[in-house]
Amino acid sequence: MIDDLAAEQDSLESVLTGLTDAQWSAPSAAAGWSVTDVVLHLAQTEEAVVAAVNSAGTPDMWRRGASSVDDAAEAAVQAERAPAASVFARWQAARHSSVQALRAADPHERVQWVASTLTPPGLATTRLAEHWAHGLDITDALQLSRPDTDRLRHIAWLGHRTLPYSFQVAGQEPHEVYCELTGPSGAVWSYGPETAESTIRGSAAEFCRVGAHRLAPEQTSLQCEGPYAAAALRVLRNYAA
Repeated sequence: MIDDLAAEQDSLESVLTGLTDAQWSAPSAAAGWSVTDVVLHLAQTEEAVVAAVNSAGTPDMWRRGASSVDDAAEAAVQAERAPAASVFARWQAARHSSVQALRAADPHERVQWVASTLTPPGLATTRLAEHWAHGLDITDALQLSRPDTDRLRHIAWLGHRTLPYSFQVAGQEPHEVYCELTGPSGAVWSYGPETAESTIRGSAAEFCRVGAHRLAPEQTSLQCEGPYAAAALRVLRNYAA
């Protein structure tokens, strides 16, 4: 899991290394944030990973008095905006420190993250999902190519694993859903019990983009069967909020 997180970050770094000054200052697909702002957010949250793994407390960036995770992230970016070169170097240092801390951590000892606790491998999964999603915010806005990989299996697992939470956040009763998804390589991944009343089938890339709220369900070719599949896609999320 941590190897795949490092590989996802390597892929993003290869994109960032080639950006021009104009591209760094261009608007990203994350509303209100430039490309530099997106990378700053990733740097800040990777620093928060190190703080979370190395202490029992809540990382400072979640202690800003904000009413939501999104508000805390916005406040952190606004407070620490800096030139692109400085932000890029900060993210590079932070992401290496984060991976090192996750590798050194007891994989079974839960750490505080946002409002809950996660094992280090679980935290690594959320970090891969965030780097992938914010990578889309950069490459989609700049019209740059960055092909999907089978690392999406981790993000698809995360979206399915947290469906009960996602239903609850939406004020709905959780229901079992079986997912059968095809990865970029053609590999087929399944999540959940095959006996579930509801099934989602189709592209893992589309499923993950729906969970990252980068695509709406109706913009995909995902197939929903049973009474709760469409509702599951509407509430699906790969991130904390």
